[in-house]
Order: sequence, then structure tokens, then C-alpha cells
Amino acid sequence: MSDSEFKNDPANPAQPNEPVVSKPYVMPDDPEPASAEALAKEAADARDKMLRTLAEMENLRKRTAREVADARMYGITGFARDVLDIADNLQRALDAVPAEARANADPGLKALIEGVELTERSLHNTLEKYGVKRLDPSGSKFDPNFHQAMYEVPDPSVPAGTVVQVVQSGYTIGERVLRPALVGVSKGGAKQPAATAANGNEPSSAA
Repeated sequence: MSDSEFKNDPANPAQPNEPVVSKPYVMPDDPEPASAEALAKEAADARDKMLRTLAEMENLRKRTAREVADARMYGITGFARDVLDIADNLQRALDAVPAEARANADPGLKALIEGVELTERSLHNTLEKYGVKRLDPSGSKFDPNFHQAMYEVPDPSVPAGTVVQVVQSGYTIGERVLRPALVGVSKGGAKQPAATAANGNEPSSAA
């Protein structure tokens, strides 16, 4: 009998098949302190990048919202500036009629004047609906951001630099100047020497 036949002989229990033994489980080594610090630093960097990304997205959202609002508000700037010519012509038409002639006008002329006034009010109401407002600087202090001085007017009854005449109305759109008001500014007259005496300067000659 051969060796193979002897091993496979069921009558010979002294030679059982060899059991299959699995490999023993080896516990992983504890992580080194340096490795833990590296993981903590990597987690901190990832968190910092995430926060930066969130901040950039929030800034982008705010900037986009602001640009959309500006486009909605100031997108009609060119059109509004052209419409101002119509408002100027309506105002000139009303100013061309003297107060005495308006008071003594016949019914037809009065109806015409009232129609022009109604049209002017309707135009300004429509402009205000879209953020365009007329400036009325009469009696206010001259502001180069909103006014353009055309000439000086000697007037001792008001402080120097006061708007005493409006040649052409100014307009704003939103927070921007659509057109500065053309104005005449007072020189202050007799009040000018008192103002200059306080700082020791010689008063300028009145025109």
C-alpha cells in the first residue's frame, strides 16, 4: 500500500487531515505622538480652508446682491438724464408766462397753463418712482457735491456761500448726483469783513 493510500484510508484513524490554522490577529501599534499632531494640524488647516471658503462665498453673495441692486437703480441713468431735458422745457414754458399775465389770462390760456403744470408734476412723480429726485437748494449752503456755482450775488442779508438763485434744477438718482444744480451763490456783503476779522485776514473787495 502506498503512502497516499495509507493517508486516505478511513480505517486508519491515526493519520487525520491536518487542520487549517488562521494567522493570529496582530494589534496595530499605538500611533506615535508626532502622527497625532500631524492629524490635528491637518484637521485645523481643513477647517481654516472651509471657513475661508464660506467667507468668500458670503462676500460674493453680498457683492452680487449689491451689483444687482445698483443695476436696477442706476440702469436707467442715461434715459433719466435725457428725460431731464423735457422737464427743463416744461419749466421754461411755465416761467415764460409772467405772473400778471397768468392772473389775467383767459380761460383757454389758464387751461393750457394748468395742463403744462399737470404734465410737469406727473413727470416728476414718475421720475421719483424710479429714484430720480429734484434738488431744491434755494437758501441752503453751497455744496460742490450737489451744486455748480455759476456766479456770485452780493447779498448782505445772508451768510456768504448761500444759494440765493437756482438757474437750473439739479437731480439725484439713488445716492448719486444725476445732474448738479446750477446756482448763484451769495458773497455775504457786509458780513464778510466780520467773518474775516476773526482770523486776521483782510476782507476781500465786494464786487
